Amino acid sequence: MYYAVIFSSQRTSDEGYSETSDRMVELAQQQPGFLGIESARGADGFGITVSYWKDLESIRAWKANVEHRVAQARGRSDFYADYKVRVCAVEREYDFKR
Repeated sequence: MYYAVIFSSQRTSDEGYSETSDRMVELAQQQPGFLGIESARGADGFGITVSYWKDLESIRAWKANVEHRVAQARGRSDFYADYKVRVCAVEREYDFKR
């Protein structure tokens, strides 16, 4: 079992977003317990990013990371009209590849 953090958001501004987002991915990849990330955003600004983590402690440490906290504050003030975060346990997975 591992964990997924699902971040869904409605973006309002692009100014500086790409740089901030890229830096958060780079920083998350350096965190203990980080397993991966997937992200998609529509033309209307609605997006979903799912990050995967070894355990809940890894998620708590990521949420508390100082640089991540600054980006979170900037997201609330500059980038997002709204967002929702869900933390889920992944009990199994399977896939298909052609």
